[in-house]
Amino acid sequence: MILTIDVGNTNVTIGVFEGKELRAVFRMTSSPVRTSDEYGIYLCSLLEHRGIDPAAIENVVISSVVPDVMYSLNSAVIKYFQTRPIIVGPGIKTGIKLVTGNPKEIGADRIVDAVAAYTLYGGPVLVVDFGTATTYDLILEDGSFTAGITSPGIRISAKALWEDTAKLPKIEIRKPKSILAKDTITSMQAGLVYGYIGQTEYIIQKVKEESGLKDLRVVATGGLGKIIADETDAIEIYDNKLTLKGLRLIYEKNR
Repeated sequence: MILTIDVGNTNVTIGVFEGKELRAVFRMTSSPVRTSDEYGIYLCSLLEHRGIDPAAIENVVISSVVPDVMYSLNSAVIKYFQTRPIIVGPGIKTGIKLVTGNPKEIGADRIVDAVAAYTLYGGPVLVVDFGTATTYDLILEDGSFTAGITSPGIRISAKALWEDTAKLPKIEIRKPKSILAKDTITSMQAGLVYGYIGQTEYIIQKVKEESGLKDLRVVATGGLGKIIADETDAIEIYDNKLTLKGLRLIYEKNR
C-alpha cells in the first residue's frame, strides 16, 4: 500500500492506495506544527481506525507548500513506517515540463495536480484548484506547464468580509436560492458565490482566448470547488481526489 500526503496551507490530506484503488482518505489541520511522534501516532491511529495495518504501508509520497512541517513529518514517516518518503521537488520525475519564468516558484501541489490532470484527462488542460488560493494552471498537449494564474481563494475572500468589516457576520459559504438577496447573510453568500463563478468563467475564457486553445479541457479540484463547478459549464470535470491521484502517479514514475 502507498500513503500519499498533501500538506496544504489549511489542511493535510492523506490518501491510502492499494494499487490504483483509493482505499481511504483522511484530513487534519496543517497547524499547529506537530512533533514527529505526534504525526506518527496520529497517522497510525487514522489507519488503524479504518482497519488498515500501518505495517502494510510500503512507501510514502509527500507534497507540501508548508516548509515548517517537513522536518517532523519526514522524521515521522521514517520512524513509524520504516521508509524514506518520496518528496515532490527538484529532481523528481513527473512527466511535466516546467517552462515558466522561474520553475522553482511553482508549488508542489500545482505540479502534482498538473501530473494528474494531464495523465488522466489529457492535454491541453487547464487545472483549477479551489484551495486556500485558487490557481489556474495551463498544461499543453506535449506536457508543458506553460502558465499559471493565482487569485485569493473563496474562503480568504469570505474571511476578509467578516474580519475587516465591523458589522458583517461569519457565514456558511454556499449558494443562496437567488442572487436577489433580502438579508445580510444571503447578500454575502450571493456576492461570494456568484462573484466567484463570474471570476472563474472570465479567467477560463481569457486563457482560451490568449492561448488560442478553444478546445481546452478544464479540470477542477479543491474542497470548495464543487460549489463553483456545479454552477458553470466552463468547468468540464470536477475531481476532488486529483491531488492524491497525482501523488500516486508520481510514485509510479519514481519507484
